[in-house]
Amino acid sequence: MILGTAGHVDHGKTALVKALTGVDTDRLEEEKRRGITIDLGFAPLSLGDGLTLGVVDVPGHEAFVRNMLAGATGVDLALLVIAADEGVMPQTREHLAILSLLGIRGGVVALTKADLADDDWLELVTEDVRATLADTPMASAEIVRTSVVSGAGLDALRDAIRRAACEVPARDATDLFRMPIDRAFTVRGTGTVVTGTVWSGALARDAVVRILPGDRTARVRGLESHGHAAETAQPGTRVAVALVGVEVGDVPRGTVIVSDAGWAASRTLLADVALLEGAPRALGPRTAVRFHLGTADVGARVVTTGGALEPGTRKGARVVLDQPVPARAGDRFVLRGGSPLITVGGGVVRDPLPPHRRSRPAAFGGASIADRLNTLLAAAGQAGVDTRSLAVRLGETPAGIAGLLAGERAVLQVGERIFSTATVQEIGDRLEHEVDEYHAGRPLERGAPLGLMRSKVAADTNLMEEVIRLRTLSSALEIRGSLVSRTGWTPRLSPAQRDASEALRGQIEAAGREPPSGSELSGRFGADTVALLKHLEREGQLVQVEEDRWYAIAAVDLMVSALRMAMVPGTEYGPAVLRDVIGSTRKFLIPFLEYCDRSGVTERRSSGRVLGSAKQRGRSEVGA
Repeated sequence: MILGTAGHVDHGKTALVKALTGVDTDRLEEEKRRGITIDLGFAPLSLGDGLTLGVVDVPGHEAFVRNMLAGATGVDLALLVIAADEGVMPQTREHLAILSLLGIRGGVVALTKADLADDDWLELVTEDVRATLADTPMASAEIVRTSVVSGAGLDALRDAIRRAACEVPARDATDLFRMPIDRAFTVRGTGTVVTGTVWSGALARDAVVRILPGDRTARVRGLESHGHAAETAQPGTRVAVALVGVEVGDVPRGTVIVSDAGWAASRTLLADVALLEGAPRALGPRTAVRFHLGTADVGARVVTTGGALEPGTRKGARVVLDQPVPARAGDRFVLRGGSPLITVGGGVVRDPLPPHRRSRPAAFGGASIADRLNTLLAAAGQAGVDTRSLAVRLGETPAGIAGLLAGERAVLQVGERIFSTATVQEIGDRLEHEVDEYHAGRPLERGAPLGLMRSKVAADTNLMEEVIRLRTLSSALEIRGSLVSRTGWTPRLSPAQRDASEALRGQIEAAGREPPSGSELSGRFGADTVALLKHLEREGQLVQVEEDRWYAIAAVDLMVSALRMAMVPGTEYGPAVLRDVIGSTRKFLIPFLEYCDRSGVTERRSSGRVLGSAKQRGRSEVGA
């Protein structure tokens, strides 16, 4: 569990942490020279009975609020420090606003320097503090008077912190691992070391982690927590991680280490955004602000529907970032703006990975996890949602996602993607419509080419295959080789087409060994000629010998029989000899011989053709 300090500059945060833990968290030379905390400091606080908190000491000076934010995000409890001789100050209020925006609901207030004020003044300050806390999540926090000089109140403060800590639910070690990095340095003999607070999940030594943004990978060489080597890093603890495979420059403050494939960095987030009542002006889509999440600090714009976001209001918004940031649904962030920079608002991430750069904000507030899943699926449409991203996009544990999908009937899972059943129904209906259109336009065809139907519907490949499978199982469609049709569909000839097909067959039969081409016949029989010829072929009445020429079955049988009778097995015959055998001109001879090669009647050699090894199968061989 992490305890984070907050409060105005020079109110005694660092001195109080040292008195409680014995650790001076001011580690920088400049901090010691100036007597103020500039960057984050860390120390373990033992409260007995095996309970140890990691303390994050943050700077109070207004110039270093960005560093305070890097330490405040991810803490479980707040230790709000207020000097008894000064009372509530500007940075006290800003830090309190930040704690509220970050959703930190547990904590204790330490009135420091109590030895510098008399009892009457202490009572007035206590009343002022309670009034300041009245409309905040820390309204019921214990207020303890302390003095690091005399040691007064330190034991009472420890007891108050212990009571507050017992009210905070433990973090789930089975959740996705994530740790924002707040420091990176090199240790001789070890290499690159990063430190941070484990926000969720657990990390084991020798695990492979991803570094976001940038998506580099590294191996965990070693783990250390509060100066002690560890085999695993648990959620809610301060950890130093030795990494193999990266340089210090690859892991600056603001990067995050994760271990699951579902994490990704994005420059667009959907969120609920609130602007503080004291914000100096409304937040429009062109207003530049600073976005703070975890240890990240990037430029951002907030786009809301229905006009600018006014002070004191909350809206669904699209947050557009200058640089990609890894986030998760449920994450809280802080916005700072103006000149000089002040905290103006914050919000809660609702979808860290929207499908489109200009996705419209959705009304997520108060929605159940099933409703939020349906919202994601509706926005994704036929692209679907990667199941690996759900724990990140919904802010749920992997176990929670598995339980959700197991009981969700309005979802179809295909491979690693899920789709709404409404989308599946829509794609199936479109497929049937395209098949019906094909049947109507080509009534003589046995079915529509599957490839053509896939291109017309233009759905995800795996989803399309599943839709086809489901529609065939329901007997709405039928698959015949590479063709799809309505179940029970048969080509239908109109009376005129029936008469034309009979005439075509008769003319081809009459032509014998040298039938007219399809193009020649089309000039006499119209636009349906080729379709009618293919229909007659499917009916077993014609054989297509070349691309635009069909023969009568009887003519093909006679020509094949002539070849078999004239050709001696193993002897090669040139085209001139075979022309006399078949009795047709060269124009018809070569295409027919190539057809015989394909059918196995003959085999082509370097100087001619030999009789093929295929047995005579009559019409079933050469006409099928």
